[in-house]
Amino acid sequence: MRPVRLMKVFVTRRIPTEGSAALARAADCEVEQWDSDEPIPSKDLERGVAGAHGLLCLLSDRIDKKLLDAAGANLKVISTMSVGVDHLALDEIKKRGIRVGYTPDVLTDATAELAVSLLLTTCRRLPEAIEEVKNGGWTSWKPLWMCGYGLTQSTVGIIGLGRIGQAIARCLKPFGVQRLLYTGRQPRPQEAEEFQAEFVSTQQLAAESDFIVVACSLTPATRGLCNKDFFQQMKKTAVFVNISRGEVVDQDDLYQALASGQIAAAGLDVTTPEPLPTNHPLLTLKNCGKCPFLITSVLLRPGHQHCQSPAPAEGPGLQFFPAAEPYWRVESSPWEARKGAAESARFGRPTRSKTAVRTTHHLCPQLRDKAQGKHEGLMTNNCY
Repeated sequence: MRPVRLMKVFVTRRIPTEGSAALARAADCEVEQWDSDEPIPSKDLERGVAGAHGLLCLLSDRIDKKLLDAAGANLKVISTMSVGVDHLALDEIKKRGIRVGYTPDVLTDATAELAVSLLLTTCRRLPEAIEEVKNGGWTSWKPLWMCGYGLTQSTVGIIGLGRIGQAIARCLKPFGVQRLLYTGRQPRPQEAEEFQAEFVSTQQLAAESDFIVVACSLTPATRGLCNKDFFQQMKKTAVFVNISRGEVVDQDDLYQALASGQIAAAGLDVTTPEPLPTNHPLLTLKNCGKCPFLITSVLLRPGHQHCQSPAPAEGPGLQFFPAAEPYWRVESSPWEARKGAAESARFGRPTRSKTAVRTTHHLCPQLRDKAQGKHEGLMTNNCY
């Protein structure tokens, strides 16, 4: 009997122990991992992914055409430990019929908590105040010293009322926000009803908001959205917070707006590049707070729904990335797509099931047999 060929999975970083344990339990895969907390160099990534059937990557890994060429025809699944997918060359990945998984909802609440924390920290000038305590600037209580702005009776504008934007709005409700504005590609009346949020233009949101939180995805339309014109429309007392992607903001324009007093303050969890050079102009400003991308830095308590690995799909297979959701569904064979029959593969966002919103990625028996030249059927929807 011919021995079963193991499926190779390459992991680009040290990952949480639950994920490593899930991969280790898969008897039909061989796992190779970049054993470091630091990003893998591109040359090592190209060597590691060569011949791999599955790739588990992070937001800092650039998965482009060059890397896909280095991986070769074996690559069937890419799973990213992130909500954002702007580091993936999606068009090229689609052409090759490769399945993609990402992790929506896993850190939605944690991201919203950090956004509100950053908003409160910035508007109440906590970094400045803490520094004054350390350097001896705090001599006595002064009625007008270190005054900031409160959320009560304020107007908050959220750019992007998706999962995270809604979670931020939900967190802000107890603070007595008087008016909630949002903008995006289109109105979302059903979602906005919970918060009595008003859909407005980007210009109106900038002009009328006391606090602005950027929570949108990075797309060609949002790249550089917050620029000189945007900041000039904001109130001089307004506070700006970005927890989406650094590229959404023109950082030179933000620096000028902060340094000139055009806006009151900014709190950033994302920048371009990351990390910022220690001599970057933004880091010289007292009214600009910068966190080192702490959105994902949260320990989920035992019993939390996202600490539980969902049950595997029927039959044994490669449990590729627990709690990952398909970014799109391929309705025909990826091997046909690789042969150039692009018209036979239709790509679309996955349909959410009422009973199972998320799924575990598997290379199911059919896929494994197909890789060994045994199975001629199409890939099924339980195989991502």
